[in-house]
Order: sequence, then structure tokens, then C-alpha cells
Amino acid sequence: MVHEHTSPSGRPGEFDLIERFFKQRAVKHPNSGIALGIGDDCALINPSNHQQIAISTDMLVEGRHFLVGADPYLLGRKCLAVNLSDLAAMGASPLGFTLAIAMPEVKVDWLETFSNGLWDMANEHNCQLIGGDTTAGPLTISITIFGQVSQDKALGRNKAQVGDDIWVSHEVGDARLSLGALRQEWALSIEEFAKVSQRMHNPTPRTELGQHLIGLAHAAIDISDGLLGDLSHILRQSSVSADILIDQVPGSKILNSKSIELQRLCKLTGGDDYELCFTAAKEKSSQIEELASRLGLALTKIGSITERTEKLIRLIDGNNQELSSSLSEQYLKSFDHFK
Repeated sequence: MVHEHTSPSGRPGEFDLIERFFKQRAVKHPNSGIALGIGDDCALINPSNHQQIAISTDMLVEGRHFLVGADPYLLGRKCLAVNLSDLAAMGASPLGFTLAIAMPEVKVDWLETFSNGLWDMANEHNCQLIGGDTTAGPLTISITIFGQVSQDKALGRNKAQVGDDIWVSHEVGDARLSLGALRQEWALSIEEFAKVSQRMHNPTPRTELGQHLIGLAHAAIDISDGLLGDLSHILRQSSVSADILIDQVPGSKILNSKSIELQRLCKLTGGDDYELCFTAAKEKSSQIEELASRLGLALTKIGSITERTEKLIRLIDGNNQELSSSLSEQYLKSFDHFK
């Protein structure tokens, strides 16, 4: 079968779009482990000796994961960032990714801007596009990412140990704060919204941190569906419980200027921050603090891992008092795509 690059209407066809916006710009990074990238029936990956391949897939659907009419440049960055964040949570270094995109119609200007954002994020993390697909349909972006990590060194969710400290990177809650403002759940000034909305639209995957946590941390997860909800995955898979000092969870100056109730709601239940939550032995504290200084990235201790009990997480406030069961249940709900 012959595939034409241009449709009868004169608009670019599927293969022309792939060639123009993706294949031509797929730079092969030296020593990346990618033997053959985009352009054949399969990509070929040559992992180094004693390495494991880490693979993750994320799908973003317009109106569900991003707003209708979202900035295509920031969308291009975010759709890869959320996958890079998964690699970071395993301590894996990026190798390459595939991109599948469905679009209701071909908009060349939109694709140009989207691909610019995608390539900027890819090049910042030395992550090469190695294949994918395009089709017509509701705007949907699906990325599968590949990384590598030393044999049996991946962080995982099932390795937390009793007595571990629980840490979180940078700050959490701003993505939820900005989403609430968009939904008119609460008000923010124009200046405040401009600052916090960047966390929702342009997250920073902590790939460097994740790689440095190999040998320091036991377990890790990226915060996509809410701090407590995501932490609960570690706790269940490691068969442990946790005490969380909720008023020590780090937030931005803007979020910390709001009511204590709003702070807790955003920090504890808000998703889309893509920071790392990890556990590490207490004797590693000084090394983790040194790592924070070296990376120029705040790492904050927010609690500890305890023996497994009927209560998965105990929430303790700044007065060292445990929150009531009803209030705890409110904060322990995480995002669910089907609710």
C-alpha cells in the first residue's frame, strides 16, 4: 500500500506530520543506549551490562487531564514530564520514549508549538523519541517511556522499612491551589494565580534526585494523585503504617499564606505536583540533607514509618495531636479517574 504524505485537500497527511514534527527532530543522544530510534518497525535498546529497563506509560486526555484549549507548548512539556517523574520515582535514568497522539483535526501551528515544548523537555533530560503513532480522534496523548537502573537497585514501593523517615521534595499543593481557583472553589489574585499555576501546567520531574537516592532511600513514589493517597501505595505494598506531621509538609509562600484548612487540603490531597515522596533510614538523614544542599533542592522530613496497624496513616498536627477520624478520612482520599 502506498501512503501519501499529503491529503487530497492539500493538508499534511499522517506521515508528513510524523516526519516534520517528530522524526526530523529526534536527536540521538550519545551513550543513550538507543541503538535504533524512530523510523523502523521497532526501536532497539541496548542496555548497559547489569542494568534493568524501567518502562512506564501515561495517557493524557483533553478535558480530563488538561484543560480544553491548554497552552500547547506547556502541554508538550507536561506530557513527557509526568512520564519522566515515574522514572525518577524508581531512580532510573531516561533512555527514550514513544508518542501516540490522537487529534480531532490537523492544526499545524498547534503541532509546531506542542512539539517545541515536547522537544525542550526531552532535550533537558537527554530522552530520545524512538517511535509512536498518530490518528484522528479526541485530543489524547499517550507516552511510553524507557529508562535504565542498576540491577536490583530500583527504589520501588515495596521496600519501606519500620523506623524509616518519610521525606518529600520541594513543595506540594500549588497545583491543587491553582485548580481550585480555576474551578472558583476559592479566590486568588492575578499575581498569585500566575505563580502557582506554573506548578500545574509545567511540573519539574525530579530525575536527578531520583538517581541520587539510589543507595540512600528504600522506597519512593511521585506525587501525582495527592501526597497521602500516593504514600498509601508505599505503605500497603510494604505492609507498614505511617505517622505524618501534617503541618511540616512543605508548601509555597502563597499557599502558606492561606488558611490552615486550605493549606492542609492542598498539601495532603492535591495531585499534579510530581514531587518525590520517599522513605530512608534515620541514619541517612545527614546524607540526604547534604544531597539537598548539593542539588539546591529542599528535602523535608514529614513523618516516619511504623509497624502495620489497622490505621494506615495517623495524621498529627502542629500541637502533636492526632486528627479526628472524620477529618483524617477527608484528607486520606486521593484522586480517582473513575470517581
